[in-house]
Amino acid sequence: MHNRGIRMITAAVIAMAIALPAALPAEESEGATAAINEKAPDFSLAGIDGKTCKLSDFAGKYVVLEWNNFDCPFVKKHYGSGNMQALQKRYVDKGVVWLTICSSAPGKQGYYEPDALESMLAERKVACTAYLRDTDGSVGRLYGAKTTPHMFVISPEGVLVYAGAIDDKPSTNPADVKGASNYVVSCLNAAMSGKTVATRSTASYGCAVKYAD
Repeated sequence: MHNRGIRMITAAVIAMAIALPAALPAEESEGATAAINEKAPDFSLAGIDGKTCKLSDFAGKYVVLEWNNFDCPFVKKHYGSGNMQALQKRYVDKGVVWLTICSSAPGKQGYYEPDALESMLAERKVACTAYLRDTDGSVGRLYGAKTTPHMFVISPEGVLVYAGAIDDKPSTNPADVKGASNYVVSCLNAAMSGKTVATRSTASYGCAVKYAD
């Protein structure tokens, strides 16, 4: 009975570890080529509207990359509270290009066909420039996207100036949005005002990106 109890506890611990959301720095992702203060790697992805979106087409503009999985509780925190949509609208209105990217593979959490995603975006009043599907995970791995959300900010010169968490409150509680220090806001406000970006890299938090096995 003693050995059986140990085996049961061990199995439970392993299951919990697998289920826990990831919170790892972008630079720890194997094969990632995106690096702070270096040229952001170009990519091309299809949007849910069928149009191809290429990063280099937005040269001369600030670009935000937001990794997304609508089924992730951390993503639900920011969308359910309206925080992410408010950020999207605020900066898109200022000329920033906001690309929301889903790297969930077919059959994995967060994967949806374009028609379903269109309805979900309308229901949530999403205000990003484009919602892009990265079903083979190539762009996510290129940038070292580890979690949802995972945020990246690219300057008009095409340089990666921020990578990491959206804010300093790594929880699923919508109440924590209020009073949080938002790293994306701080980065964009400083950079767009010609000031030095104080924080350029943080450990992202959220659900692990559901890449193909």
